[in-house]
Amino acid sequence: MLFHVRMDVRIPHDLDPIRADELKRVERARAQELQRQGKWRHLWRIAGQYSNISIFDVENAQELHDLVSTLPLFPYMEISTQPLCRHPSSIREDDR
Repeated sequence: MLFHVRMDVRIPHDLDPIRADELKRVERARAQELQRQGKWRHLWRIAGQYSNISIFDVENAQELHDLVSTLPLFPYMEISTQPLCRHPSSIREDDR
């Protein structure tokens, strides 16, 4: 099942910069791991914002929740999700 996910990151200004940098480093590694697994299919930055639009390919909403909950920056995110289904006019064969 595909989900459109928007993540807006709101790191507190008073968070220790060293801690923030470490969270970002571990976040990047986790995001890349999920992409290699095929769970996080697409990842785009929203220009000018600390936000992204992503496409996740998971079994259900619970799996999506479980995955995004493992992101180190999860406590500092506002996340919105929308389930997706294939459009009948799509010419792509791999966009289930």
